[in-house]
Amino acid sequence: MFSPFGFIKQNLLYEESRCAANHALRVFMKNFKQLLNRNHVIFDGAMGTELQKRGLKPGEPSELFNFTSPEKVSEVIRAYAEAGSDIVSANTFCANRYKLSTIGKSPEEVIVRAVEIARGAVHDFPDVLVALDCGPIGQLLAPTGTLSFDEAYEIFAEVVKAGVKSGADLVVLQTFSDLLELKAAILAVKENSDLPLICSMTFEANKRTFTGCPVSAYAVTASALGADVIGVNCSLGPKELRPIADELIRFSGGTPVMVKPNAGLPDPVTGEFMLNAVDFAAEMQDLIIPNSLNSMNSFGVKITGGCCGTTPEYIKLLRNIANTANSSAVSAVGADYEGAAVCSGVKTVVLDRPRVIGERINPTGKRLFKEALINSDVDYILGQALEQTRAGADILDVNVGLPEIDEKHMMQKVIESLQGVCELPLQIDSGDPDVLESALRRYNGRPIVNSVNGKEESLASVLPLVKKYGAMVIGLTLDENGIPETAEARLEIARKILERALAVGLRKEDVIIDCLTLTVSTDSAAAQTTLKAVESVNRELGLKTALGVSNVSFGLPERELLNATFLTMALHNGLSLPIINPNDESVMGAVRAFNLLNGFDENASEFIGVYSQQEGRASNSSDSSKSGTNLSEISLQSAILSGLKKDGAEITSRLLETLHPMDIVNNELIPALDKAGNDFEKGLIFLPQLLLSAETAGVCFDKIKAEIGTSAQDKGTVILATVKGDIHDIGKNIVKVLLENYGYKIIDLGKDVSAETIADSVEKHGVRLVGLSALMTTTLPAMRQTIELLQERGLSCKVMVGGAILTADYADTIGADFYAKDAKGAVDIAKKLFSEKG
Repeated sequence: MFSPFGFIKQNLLYEESRCAANHALRVFMKNFKQLLNRNHVIFDGAMGTELQKRGLKPGEPSELFNFTSPEKVSEVIRAYAEAGSDIVSANTFCANRYKLSTIGKSPEEVIVRAVEIARGAVHDFPDVLVALDCGPIGQLLAPTGTLSFDEAYEIFAEVVKAGVKSGADLVVLQTFSDLLELKAAILAVKENSDLPLICSMTFEANKRTFTGCPVSAYAVTASALGADVIGVNCSLGPKELRPIADELIRFSGGTPVMVKPNAGLPDPVTGEFMLNAVDFAAEMQDLIIPNSLNSMNSFGVKITGGCCGTTPEYIKLLRNIANTANSSAVSAVGADYEGAAVCSGVKTVVLDRPRVIGERINPTGKRLFKEALINSDVDYILGQALEQTRAGADILDVNVGLPEIDEKHMMQKVIESLQGVCELPLQIDSGDPDVLESALRRYNGRPIVNSVNGKEESLASVLPLVKKYGAMVIGLTLDENGIPETAEARLEIARKILERALAVGLRKEDVIIDCLTLTVSTDSAAAQTTLKAVESVNRELGLKTALGVSNVSFGLPERELLNATFLTMALHNGLSLPIINPNDESVMGAVRAFNLLNGFDENASEFIGVYSQQEGRASNSSDSSKSGTNLSEISLQSAILSGLKKDGAEITSRLLETLHPMDIVNNELIPALDKAGNDFEKGLIFLPQLLLSAETAGVCFDKIKAEIGTSAQDKGTVILATVKGDIHDIGKNIVKVLLENYGYKIIDLGKDVSAETIADSVEKHGVRLVGLSALMTTTLPAMRQTIELLQERGLSCKVMVGGAILTADYADTIGADFYAKDAKGAVDIAKKLFSEKG
């Protein structure tokens, strides 16, 4: 233990060194890069659980200890340095304005103080770096939640600026589960500092975060955005994190990888983590010292440390293992995945074979689409996206350019809406750099930019945006002189685009070349010129290529025949990304057949899957009323499942003309929500889609309430609360949204709620069901105490409990009536309970 005097002495020494702060700022990046050149780097372990051992109360913000018990914070940090940590974290994980609102301190006050304490604690360890530790805000971003991207960015920027002022050596963003929130944080770091950046997300055993983000999408996005290290932390123990680390390394693109597991899984009864230091180190050994028999470990993890439940003892054993690693065994970086990749927040598409880019979200030549843009009819555009998704598109091109509208505003609105209902990666299509930047900034994942060209103005304005926001880019083979007539001239423009892309820091794999398709109706040699250019770009530059296929047949009859034939020829010449109408079965058939015959479709599974079940799909390459969402063709359930709020409301209004309102509720709304919940449980959809379906059902139900009054659906009242000491309420809020849209009245008591408050509310309202949530092992006793108090008072309500750390066995142990694994489980419990009489 360190005495207060010792702590003061350390800080006096630190104050003496503050005059060297500016010099330190000039060398921190060099120090970090030098650190990564070592065979292995050791991070620290848990902060919160160590402070709780030293008197931090459950639910109390650990940042408060920076002011009330600084010597205890210093003691923990120094212990990690003594154990062999190369990097230690300042006590700043929750130091954002949203989470600090309860202690009356600003982020700058907390962060400057915390870094001072950390710097003083490691004064005797000059090579140890101090990290600004930054966790998630604690609110879901739109469209899943209410927090806007710009608001999230400002919150993180405030944290980063304080970190720079404090003299932190680097920033670590960790325990994130929302990829878009992580992107906001990365941009805040990049735009407000020169600090090195480590970022880390937390995954469940299914290799996804609770918002549905896969490991691959995270790795592709964070690496492209310029993170110096990408990692995974929390949630699971070393053994459970192995397949996640494997996936992370595969998609790291050469970026060093960090792994910081928990000390196994927590015992739900005692709250103690199940792995002791020796067992933890044993499970971590193969991550530190590669094993040639294990494909993952043949590359090695660059940084290891610990998360919840780990202590300096754990870190000391990791240090001992790392000291035995030799430079020939450990790679400094991860493995490149095969081929480039793009992604949304929930789906990654690897460009390892021909992939279809859907072209229908574009107003050119489409009357109905133009009308939709002018009328801000986003549901029509969403319908186009869903239609192309069902038809087999891999990526969707998004173009909303129209003189009559604000393209920048509309692009931003459409991108956000599309990412709420559609899992496919997007290609942002605009000739306006301002529009591109606005969309790129808020895009969740890694998109393609369509496009740059050989003109100097385009190269200078577009390529830096592509680099900054980590996108891929399509380069058009035209310049100030127009489109060259020869394949050789187009190849030279492609070469110029590649050279300029490399000069701004893009990789060769980030560049796609469009050799431009011209109609053969005016030039019979046009197709051959394009095909030759595609083959040359593929062979001489080794780049992937894209083509707008249907241009070849413009002005001619039998366009489908010409398009399909030209596409087949182009694929044979190396075309990677055909931009086509996926609803045109002739061109989609050509792609499927090519993939099968070239060995991309293993066991013909995709080909058979499409054609064995297909009863005939009508091709629709023209702009007609059959495209988009036609209310006479889609059901209310389909609208709800697709998240089409406007269509859902209009269909509900139409159905109310002929059906009893409760028939609509029971036969349409509830079955749609049941299907969404079942699909969520099966992993077919993810949290954003589940919540959007619930919100769409809510819009429909509002129409019904307006027709017959608010008493139309009174299924029962449920009290929800996060227990005393726990400030996490995202899970509770998700349960609330789903239950409300099933027709239950919710009394939301919020977070950090005492047992007495919950019992008083039950008594006052006479409710039959209470839902208790907890995310922290240290607050599990509060859940037990709440249940015991309800029983002592003789209240007849039933209690369901839930949270990431709970199990069904533990729910039984503390006397809960039900265990809800997730939000859908909570709904099932409510349905069962309120269907019972009495």
